Amino acid sequence: MKTRELSMGEKQAILKLRKEGKSIRAIGQTLGIASTTIWNVLKKKETTSVLSNRRRTGRPRKTTVVDDRNTVRAVKKNPKTSLSHITNDLHSAGVKVSQSTVRRRLREQKYRGHTTRCKPLISSKNRKARLKFAKKYRDEPQKFWNTILWTDETKINLYQSDGKAKVWRKKGTAYDPKHTSSSVKHGGGNVMAWACMATSGTGSLIFIDDVTDDCSSRMNSEVYRNILSANLWKNASKLFGRNFIMQQDNDPKHTANKTKDFIRGKKWKVLDWPSQSPDLNPIEHELKEAAVKACNSITNEECNSLVMSMGRRLEAVIASKGYSTKY
Repeated sequence: MKTRELSMGEKQAILKLRKEGKSIRAIGQTLGIASTTIWNVLKKKETTSVLSNRRRTGRPRKTTVVDDRNTVRAVKKNPKTSLSHITNDLHSAGVKVSQSTVRRRLREQKYRGHTTRCKPLISSKNRKARLKFAKKYRDEPQKFWNTILWTDETKINLYQSDGKAKVWRKKGTAYDPKHTSSSVKHGGGNVMAWACMATSGTGSLIFIDDVTDDCSSRMNSEVYRNILSANLWKNASKLFGRNFIMQQDNDPKHTANKTKDFIRGKKWKVLDWPSQSPDLNPIEHELKEAAVKACNSITNEECNSLVMSMGRRLEAVIASKGYSTKY
C-alpha cells in the first residue's frame, strides 16, 4: 500500500470508481491504495466538495518515513558509522539531503553523537571467563566479600596527567595564560604505587621507590614480591585479623611462576580473577583518584560502600553477557 500523498489523478480515479458502484475495498485493490485512505478522500469530498489539500506552511521534509527509518537502522547496525557515510548512502538511493538534515532526523529519534568510552578489549576467552566468574560468585553473601583484600597498582603522575586538557576560548586567544596548561621541559615523571583495601578500610599505599634503590625500576615480579612480603600480611592482620582472601588481577608480574610459588609458600588464598575486569574491582574506583591525595583519606564507610557493590558489579557483567560494564 502507498504511504505518500495521493495525486489529484488518483483522487479523481477513486471518485470515478465509486460512482460506478465499486466498494471501498474493491477500489483499494484496483488502485493499490489503503481502504482508510480511500474513505478519507470520499469523506473530504462529501464534506468540503474539494479534493485538493490545504496549502501547508514551512518547507516540506526532504525525507520520507522510509528514509528516516533507514537512517535509524544504519546507526543501530553500526553505531560508529559517520554522518557522511549515511548521507552518501541516501544520495545513492536518490535522496538528496545534507548531513545537517541527517543529524536532525537522528536527533528526532533521540540519537546524539558522543565520544566512545574507553574500555579494556575483551576477547571471547575473557568474556567467557568473566561470565563464569560472575555466575559463580553472584549468590555469595556479603560476608564472603567482607573477607576479600582488594589490591591494585597504578601509575601516579608527579606533575600533570597524561591526558590533554580542553578549554573554552575565542579565536585568537590561544596563548592567553588562562587558556594554556603548564609543563616542564623534561616532563614531570611518574611513580608506580601499590595499595590495598577491604570493606573495613584502606591499607598501606606503597611506592616502588620504597622497596627498591633504583627509582627507574619497573614494578616487576621481584618488586611485587617484595611489596607483598613486607606489606600484605601486615595489612591483612589490621583489616581482618587472620582469615582473608587476596584479590589481584592477571598482570604478568602477578601470574609469574616465581610470584605464584611465593604466594603458595605463604599459604595465602587467592581469588580466581578473570582477565580484563577492572570494572569488577572496587579499588579501581578509588585508587587512581585518591592515591595522590592520600590513601588514608578514604573513609571506612566509602570502602564498605564499594565492597557492597560487588553484587551489582556481577549482575552488570551477566547483563552485558561478559562485555564491559559501567563500573
